[in-house]
Amino acid sequence: MIQFKQLSFWEKVTLLENIDFLIVGSGIVGSACTLELRRQHPDAKIIILERSYLPLGASTKNAGFACFGSVTELLDDLENSDETTVWNTVQLRYEGLQRLLQRYNIADLDYQNCGSYDLITNKSDQDLYHPKLDYLNRKIESITGLKNCYSYEEDVHSAFGFNGFQGGYFNRLEGAIDTGKLLLATQKDLAKNGIITLFGIEVKNFQTDQNEVIIETNYGEIKSKKLCITVNGFAKKLLPNLEVEPARAQVLVTSEIPDLRAKGTFHLDKGYYYFRNVGNRILFGGGRNLDFKTENTFDLNQTALIQNKLEELLSENILPGKSFSIDYR
Repeated sequence: MIQFKQLSFWEKVTLLENIDFLIVGSGIVGSACTLELRRQHPDAKIIILERSYLPLGASTKNAGFACFGSVTELLDDLENSDETTVWNTVQLRYEGLQRLLQRYNIADLDYQNCGSYDLITNKSDQDLYHPKLDYLNRKIESITGLKNCYSYEEDVHSAFGFNGFQGGYFNRLEGAIDTGKLLLATQKDLAKNGIITLFGIEVKNFQTDQNEVIIETNYGEIKSKKLCITVNGFAKKLLPNLEVEPARAQVLVTSEIPDLRAKGTFHLDKGYYYFRNVGNRILFGGGRNLDFKTENTFDLNQTALIQNKLEELLSENILPGKSFSIDYR
């Protein structure tokens, strides 16, 4: 492994010296942070460090949902958190989506304003959720300015070929993007704005003094005037006292399915499961509620418990009677 001390004069001066802002993590949050810093500081030297050969965490492993809250998920959140916190979070999600769609051309992200369905399995759930629809719609209108975000659709079986779902709450303001295309658009934007991204460099530790931050990496030491840590679920590795815990989300993707009817974005079980079509494939993820303790991890592997449950739900409820294999996990 070549250490920083083995680099040339040109390499050191261009990449490692006189850094104004050093960003840890090149994902969605790191990139957004970097681009905002560039807007505020046009002449600053900004360097991004990414420990993998591409953004390692949720930024390239997410399901591509442009979402801010399904009916059952929000009502579950309201039972477990105070109302102000829940709606402030929803507002941040919605505003973040609007910024993303303003920053990039919709075609570049393959953004689809398809809405989303929150599927329910028991008719008795309607008695629990229906009375809350007016309240949810009023709160979403106060955030988005748009009326009647949520409605109830009963015949999801005929529309999508599902089995075992009694209906679904439709959110007309949600949609989907192509996560891979978002990565490409982000990399182009960073390069256009003179941002240098160094891949394969892992930050191990850091310390500060009055004038700079000294960052310890797997290749040696870097100094910067300011340090931004934007690795979300992994942040506790560098900031051990931070009240942030990782939450792994496992995903699988089917083979191509001829005449696929289940097209759009869907949630079920209070948002713990979610699926969508990608062309004629189904991308299906979630299930961490089966084993919260194990899924509270920095590890990126899969478990049989959750992968088997995802396959079971696919076979019995989402793609009943369809022949398919699993091409990606």
